[in-house]
Amino acid sequence: MKIIQANQALLPEGWVTDVQVGLADDGHIAFVQRVKDTLEQDQKQSDTKVGVLLPAPVNLHSHAFQRAMAGLSERRGPKPGDSFWTWRKLMYRFLDRLEPDDVEAIAAFVQMEMLEAGYATNVEFHYLHHQSNGQQYDNPAELAARIAAATQQSGIGLTLLPVHYQYGGCDQRSLIHGQRRFGTDMAGFSRLWAYTKQELQHLPADSVIGVAPHSLRAVAPEALPELMAMAPDAPIHMHIAEQLAEVVEVENAWGARPVEWLLQNMEVNERWCLIHCTQMLEYETKGLARTGAVAGLCPITESSLGDGIFDGVSFLNQHGRIGIGSDSNIRISLSEELRTLDYSQRLRDHSRAALATVEHSTGRRIFEEVVRGGAQAAGRQCGRIETGQWADLMALNDQHPDLDGITGDTLLDTFIFAADDSMVRDVWSAGRHRVTHGQHKQRDAIVQRYREVMKSLRTLH
Repeated sequence: MKIIQANQALLPEGWVTDVQVGLADDGHIAFVQRVKDTLEQDQKQSDTKVGVLLPAPVNLHSHAFQRAMAGLSERRGPKPGDSFWTWRKLMYRFLDRLEPDDVEAIAAFVQMEMLEAGYATNVEFHYLHHQSNGQQYDNPAELAARIAAATQQSGIGLTLLPVHYQYGGCDQRSLIHGQRRFGTDMAGFSRLWAYTKQELQHLPADSVIGVAPHSLRAVAPEALPELMAMAPDAPIHMHIAEQLAEVVEVENAWGARPVEWLLQNMEVNERWCLIHCTQMLEYETKGLARTGAVAGLCPITESSLGDGIFDGVSFLNQHGRIGIGSDSNIRISLSEELRTLDYSQRLRDHSRAALATVEHSTGRRIFEEVVRGGAQAAGRQCGRIETGQWADLMALNDQHPDLDGITGDTLLDTFIFAADDSMVRDVWSAGRHRVTHGQHKQRDAIVQRYREVMKSLRTLH
């Protein structure tokens, strides 16, 4: 057993000083105790001493391979209106170049960056399945296996979501050239999912498999119940209501807006995580909040793609649940995702401290909501520093100049709004101590492999 001792820790009951947390060999939290409440003969020698101990959030939405595109899509095309759809064309061209070794190296780098930012778990929305010509690999889950192999190197927790992606639009048109590495019919997806599940058996016990219909544009309505039944107790994630053009297409084809249609036709509950939700009307926002599903928000990517602004104020006031993901991975920063989420609310509403409450500061409220929602979306027993939970923990450096003498909620406000992820000192994922003094333990090897892959890919750009 390993023992962490923290000067301050955010427990379910609030901030507590002088806390010891025991990590069992199986990756769970064995005990949580205040030092002053423990008899001297029962006090245990700590293995690691930290300043501020927090439950580590889940990164609930990632397309790992897109990290290699960072910085390549910031120029305008010949047309005056650059948009999500022009960005998507670049992504499709880029996909032709990726080989399995590349996918594994990029994923390991992404997961390392997530851990160093403070995330303990990666929920990978995995839709890159086939060879560049659209043919299956001998192992249909070859690229899922590469995500799993990256996880073994990085040590991050993994919820892997194989994606069903059958059509190019609501009219069920065929996939275009750039989408051929994604395509699955229901029989093919069922086989892919089964092979992926086998690959996860080689990973630690905290690994989870779920299922992901890509979007209402890419699947048939009758496929959704089949996908839910494929993994009846697992997380189910789907992109929804991200772009105005998507809303119009779904409304024209299916007779209702995307979130409206889903709420009317599917049993949306706590298993669901709906990604983006940036184009919802008030009644959809309230309706989704009532289901207990998680709204998976990716503020940096949503800003980059001009998606729009999720109505976080109304959604949280309706007791909705949210989580955070890095999506395109062009910038992996926990503090910046949280800051962007809150600042977007302020800009839209001309307000300050938009997501604060009378009881909790902005940083405290956002952080706790994201930790809770991320754990739910990942299907992972984490998000609380509490006996029996997976030991997903992050420690902030209280010797940082901006944290010197700071206590309570102001610690989180300072981390999110006045600093950056350089405050993250240590991170544990299911008890695996992967980040120390701000750096991943295998940083050099992971970075070197990523450099080699990117050098090759950039010669083709």
